[in-house]
Amino acid sequence: MLGFGGLSGLHMTPDLRLTAISDRGHFAEMALSLDEAWRPRRLDLIHSGRLRNVRGRPLTGSGQDAEALARLPDGSWLIGFERWHRIQRHRRLDGPGEMLDAPPGLDRSPRNASLETLVVLGDGRWMVLSEGLAAPKVGRMGWIGRPGDWHGFSYLPASDHVPVDAAALPDGGALVLERSFGLLAGFAGRLVRLSPAALRAASAGGLVEGEVLVPLVPPLPTDNYEGVAVTEREGRVLVALVSDDNDSLWQRSLVLLFEMPA
Repeated sequence: MLGFGGLSGLHMTPDLRLTAISDRGHFAEMALSLDEAWRPRRLDLIHSGRLRNVRGRPLTGSGQDAEALARLPDGSWLIGFERWHRIQRHRRLDGPGEMLDAPPGLDRSPRNASLETLVVLGDGRWMVLSEGLAAPKVGRMGWIGRPGDWHGFSYLPASDHVPVDAAALPDGGALVLERSFGLLAGFAGRLVRLSPAALRAASAGGLVEGEVLVPLVPPLPTDNYEGVAVTEREGRVLVALVSDDNDSLWQRSLVLLFEMPA
């Protein structure tokens, strides 16, 4: 539909504009329409293009694997990359990027299992989770803070799951999207909630574990979900997911929409 696959990190505004990035160095802005029952009806492409490096040139090769997307209060974008592990800030998605200081130790992540999760929390701090870097004792390595002021912690996903994205919640907490894959079982996952208290534990360097809200298993459509976004609209909290089809004929690019219970 969009001319490319590999959709990952996701952002959603109250007027239901969805922005996604791809591991082929592209971005797409889309308009989501709902019917009278708040069910998804249409998804229309508004604008798409290439992500660029600090010189304004299109990303290529191992430098184009964009996996995480977040937005700062000033409207600029943060993009997390793996293979070449880094964070870039873009004033416009089709404009040049600025390299930012990544959390210390992120570069030790596996080449294809690194910065899948980058979120700007309600208090303005950032949270980063590595998909594949083990924490010193248990779980996956996480960091909370800002460039130059990072604090490490341990994030504990479900068994055989890894964290692949997160989104801030209105109450000061966050949602984390986890994914699992098995040759026989295929893809599954879950959405878990981190409370404000859990984020305080992260700030203190503790072990953080989420509360399961939605298991992403049948009868829900299952695939390689890699992006989650949250917004408030008319007093309701909406959660969107997007899947990465890995440019495979056997997978799909899907968008799911949920409403958080009051």
